[in-house]
Amino acid sequence: MLITKSLVIIAGAAQVYAATKTSGDYAPQFSPVFPKMPKATGVVTSYDPNAFPKTTSLSKKQLEGYPEPWSAPPTDTAEVKAIYNKIDWSKVPKAPVRKQTKDGNWVFDTDGPKDPYCWWSDTNCVKPKASYLPPDIYTCENDGEWGLTYDDGPFNLYDDGNAKTENKYAEPALYNFLAKTNQKATLFYIGSNVVTYPAAAKRGLNDGHHICVHTWSHPPMTTQTNKQVVAELYWSLKAIKEATGITTKCWRPPQGDVDDRVRAIAWQMGLRTVIWDEDSNDWQMKAPGGGDLPTSTVDGYFEKWINNYKSGKDKKGHIVLEHELNHATVNMSMFWMPKLQETFTVLPGLACNGISQPYWEENFVYPTGPTSKPNKPSPSNPSNCDSGSYGLGNGDGYNGACCKDQSDCQDDCISGKCDGPKNPNSSSSSSNYDCINGKCDGPSKPDSSSSCKSGYRGKKKGNGPKNACCSTQWDCNDDCVQGRCT
Repeated sequence: MLITKSLVIIAGAAQVYAATKTSGDYAPQFSPVFPKMPKATGVVTSYDPNAFPKTTSLSKKQLEGYPEPWSAPPTDTAEVKAIYNKIDWSKVPKAPVRKQTKDGNWVFDTDGPKDPYCWWSDTNCVKPKASYLPPDIYTCENDGEWGLTYDDGPFNLYDDGNAKTENKYAEPALYNFLAKTNQKATLFYIGSNVVTYPAAAKRGLNDGHHICVHTWSHPPMTTQTNKQVVAELYWSLKAIKEATGITTKCWRPPQGDVDDRVRAIAWQMGLRTVIWDEDSNDWQMKAPGGGDLPTSTVDGYFEKWINNYKSGKDKKGHIVLEHELNHATVNMSMFWMPKLQETFTVLPGLACNGISQPYWEENFVYPTGPTSKPNKPSPSNPSNCDSGSYGLGNGDGYNGACCKDQSDCQDDCISGKCDGPKNPNSSSSSSNYDCINGKCDGPSKPDSSSSCKSGYRGKKKGNGPKNACCSTQWDCNDDCVQGRCT
């Protein structure tokens, strides 16, 4: 199915995408025309289900001739004006250009109870009031489906003080992990990030992920004038086109902020709006570009979704918002992916809506079901691990011994191996330490709950500088590292 096929609530509506401007039940669309640019190199020209070889680094060469990254793009260039003039402005509702205070709060946070412009930031509206616009894509159609999406990519390398903690999680780290776990996703790219790291965008396409627009500089889009909306979308479309060779038909508004005015502009520029119906809030974790949300809170969301599905409380499919933003968001996704694959049918957010052709280039035809049988988490005693190698002090390091769960590592346990720096104190056998007065007396994992005072183990019981004992991440508000909460 083409991306224009709507959600189940309007199934059967006429398809309106084509290679040229068309008309139908919805407002006509056009594929943006770009000035002459270098042809994309090093990219596939059709969907390739085979993962490309995993690499630890990518070219840092940037695209040239673009606006300043992360700044408001110009609206007065000839190419932006050409796109602006192709839009039928009679089909763009006259919703107000909204305003925010310096701290990001809305000056007026509602259009009233009737919500005449389907403003998502006010009512989470996903079915436009304008009859010539299709509903937003926001959920998966079938029970048990997990629509995997990542915003804010491609995750660029840092060249400042954050480089030490962040760069090992920058791309291609997440893409390598997804390839290793046979998992595809829908990626929403910020144009500025594509221009500064086009090799990562190429890798995203080559690995079989869907590529969509996430604007040029990530503003709340209803705060932008009509010309600014066109510019934010156009420069992102162009960057993706030059880097990868594809002209995408999908976009996601930053913060979900969209109304019928913005939808209508994006739609006529060939872009279908994609939202979500479950939010991991991973971007709020403490890391560059993030906030102060405890990692345990985000862990709790994933745990709740899994438990609700297993208990039958929520069997519906969902599109889930995640980010390739910093080490915290990437690490969180890596930690939970094996558990999600065990529980749900994990597939790209577009695929779970039956979308097979997300680009104007019709030779790209993607599967609409799972791309392959997911890898299951490694067994408790993988054949390539030595007997007895589990436990703190033994299972740490990229090339190190096996782990059963995160408590066996200084970082995460991924596919049976610890994902973290090599532990120089690794040994062939584990040394356990005592838990004295609710504290771990040594770097190793406590030998059992009986060696800790009653009440010290358990969720939120073992958190903070008091170093109360823990056996897994679930005993802490953050991570359980060597038997102590971090």
